[in-house]
Amino acid sequence: MNEDEDFIVAIAKEKFGIDYLYPWQRLIIANILDAYEYFKMCESMSKEEKENFYKENSDSFCRGRQIVLLPTGAGKSMCFQVPAFVLDGPTLVIYPLLALMSDQKRRMEESQLDCVVFRGGQTVEEIEENFCRIQNGTKIILANPEVLQNQHLLSRLSTIKIKHIAIDEAHCVSEWGDSFRPSYLQLGKIIKVLNPPMITAFTATASPQVLERMSEILFDGQAHVVRSESDRQNIHYYVKKAACKKKEALKLALTEEKPMIIFCGTRFNAADMAKELNAFFNKKVAQFYHAGFEKSEKERIEQWFYNSTDGILCATCAYGMGVDKKNIKTVVHLEASTTAEAYIQEAGRGGRDGSVAKAILIWSLEDSLKFDSFGKNSRQYSMKIFAETTECRRQVLLNALGAEQAVCSGCDVCDEKNGIKEKDEPSDWQIALKLIKKYKNFYKLETLQEELTFRMNKYFVKTFGKKFWNHNDSKEVVRQIQNSEFRIQRKLSRGFSRSRRNSRKKRT
Repeated sequence: MNEDEDFIVAIAKEKFGIDYLYPWQRLIIANILDAYEYFKMCESMSKEEKENFYKENSDSFCRGRQIVLLPTGAGKSMCFQVPAFVLDGPTLVIYPLLALMSDQKRRMEESQLDCVVFRGGQTVEEIEENFCRIQNGTKIILANPEVLQNQHLLSRLSTIKIKHIAIDEAHCVSEWGDSFRPSYLQLGKIIKVLNPPMITAFTATASPQVLERMSEILFDGQAHVVRSESDRQNIHYYVKKAACKKKEALKLALTEEKPMIIFCGTRFNAADMAKELNAFFNKKVAQFYHAGFEKSEKERIEQWFYNSTDGILCATCAYGMGVDKKNIKTVVHLEASTTAEAYIQEAGRGGRDGSVAKAILIWSLEDSLKFDSFGKNSRQYSMKIFAETTECRRQVLLNALGAEQAVCSGCDVCDEKNGIKEKDEPSDWQIALKLIKKYKNFYKLETLQEELTFRMNKYFVKTFGKKFWNHNDSKEVVRQIQNSEFRIQRKLSRGFSRSRRNSRKKRT
């Protein structure tokens, strides 16, 4: 270890109680500090000298503009917090979510790291207090992209000579900038106004397409990429097939380790899932969380889950990014994420303490049809491949990121191939299809639904001692089977029609 490394480790130990920095952390911190040294060296040079110096040392300057891909739980916050104590000016950290800013502020204050927060709705007095604290030596400024659209605030920030901008969850630049968060597309302009010597964009997941878009928006296409191994070996991947997903999630709540997150695609589903869980257990084991809550309510739920050892949080993706509860044992997805990157990001909420955690995707016939409508080379289609593959699920996710080959440390497909098979009951729609096949032309639709309800409740009473399957659940299963069969027949019909047309063309 050289003298500089000793110095950095000493800061990490003194300020954060950390005895060891990982190699990737050391590399990222070294890139930031090396680029800053070169920046200081050319400060007193003439314009011509600066241009020549930049040409001769362009690689070192480029390392000050880096995109960093680190898996969740790898300690990326150390990569900008440790340098903040060395730089002779403040570090601006840009977060996508207010909840994430609040969580980071709490953690920094616990480490006696002084920081200020700029967010929408602050009074003039609060803003002035923040600038006063910056002038008195506060090292870290927290903000979101929207508040930086305020030209008056941006102008004042440009006068305090920010030395480093860190952009957390930077994949949002691509994921959200072109849709509902256009402020992300303005980050490149904001960077030019503030003109810091160093910019670091952090993300846990980015496909080659997302990486290219991030580089284009933030760095005009010129970025130094630092990529660690993408694989979180302590996350084990499973897929459960079910048409009635909330009942399957209820089974998982009874059988899998907790604390547990159940990611839901909509606010309604998050609230309804929590309601079903609490009704079954006859006590409040679950709470729901989404972006529509007031700040105080979000903080209350975050604190409840943070302190819980056996709670279940039913949440939309509003909870997903960066919230640091380390001991989550199971992450369930009621609805599939839109892309592999989003799925890895959300599944990565589990096992941040290094212990084994399960990531379980509930996959229905309807999901299969929905994702089949995307192009086979699209980022969305990767989720269908993941859910329906007969090969390693872990490798499917890594392939979607353009990442490394990996030895699987745990997925249901590889476990089965290695003779490790969990007891897995047939899915609700597999049971229904078996009934249809066995008693073909015997059941009317209503009778089939009644028989399915009876059989499912018989299983649940035997396994869990309680009925919790109803007629509407059976209707949903049968509806998905009918819809799936219709789509398959339509595909076959189209294929047959094309075949006949091609045959006629050949004859003519």
